[in-house]
Amino acid sequence: MSRIQTTFSALEKQGRKALIPFITAGDPNPELTLPLMRALVAGGADIIELGVPFSDPMADGPTIQRASERALAQGMSLRKVLAIVREFRKENASTPVVLMGYANPVEAYGLEGFARDASDSGIDGVLIVDYPPEECIEFSAAMKSAGIDPVFLLAPTSTEQRYAEVAEAGSGYIYYVSLKGVTGSATLDLDEVARRIPAIRAKVGMPVGVGFGIRDAATAARIATMADAVVIGSRIIEEIENGTVEEAPARVTRLLSGIRAAMDGGNP
Repeated sequence: MSRIQTTFSALEKQGRKALIPFITAGDPNPELTLPLMRALVAGGADIIELGVPFSDPMADGPTIQRASERALAQGMSLRKVLAIVREFRKENASTPVVLMGYANPVEAYGLEGFARDASDSGIDGVLIVDYPPEECIEFSAAMKSAGIDPVFLLAPTSTEQRYAEVAEAGSGYIYYVSLKGVTGSATLDLDEVARRIPAIRAKVGMPVGVGFGIRDAATAARIATMADAVVIGSRIIEEIENGTVEEAPARVTRLLSGIRAAMDGGNP
C-alpha cells in the first residue's frame, strides 16, 4: 500500500478528511522550501502538493503564476525539486508528497529517468495538469511501475467517459477542480460540488479531493463534509507573500492550523 493510500485509510478510520496544501517549490527562494514543507506538516497537512514551477502555468491564477516566476528567477528546476524532497525524506518518512506541474519539464527530463529519480527521491504521486488520461498510458504505466500514483484532474465539465478513463489511468486520489476557471478563483458553487462528488467517487473508486477556490477555514470545513480531501494553494502562497521571508513558515503554520481545526469540527 502506498503512502497516499495508507494516509487516506488511516484518516477514514479516524473519521477525518485529508488536508492537502500546495506550495510552489523554490518560492520565494529555494532555501525556504524545506522549512515551508515542515511548516505545512506542523499545521496539519496530511499530504503535500509541491508545485514544479513552469513558465506557462495555464491552469494557475495570478497568485501561483507569480510564485512560479519567483521560483524560476531563483533557478528552480525539476531536478532541484527532487533534491528538496530527498532532503525532506531524511526527516519525514510518512507524509506523502505529490508533485504538481506541467508536461514540458517531465518530457525534457525524460520519462524513464524521471520515474526512477522521483521514486528514489521519495515522491508518492505526480499530477501533470496538461496530461489527459487518454493520452498518457505510457506515463501512467511508468509511474505505477515506479511505485508512484499518477493523479488526475476532473472538472464540472467532465463526462462519464472521462470518469472511466481517469479510473483506469489514475491511482491514489482524484483532484476535482471545483469551478470553471483557474486556481484561486473566488466563485465556488458548494451545491454543485455536493452534487458531483458522490457520482465521481462511485465511478472512479478512489478518494476525491477538491481544490481551486478554497480560501478560508469555513469553506474548507464545508468541503470536508462532502469530499475526502481539501486542497488549498493560492491562499497559502498569499500568506507567504504578505510577510517577510523569515516569518513565512510560522504564518503558514498558523493559517493551516485554523483550517485543520475547522475541518476537524472546531471553530473556523
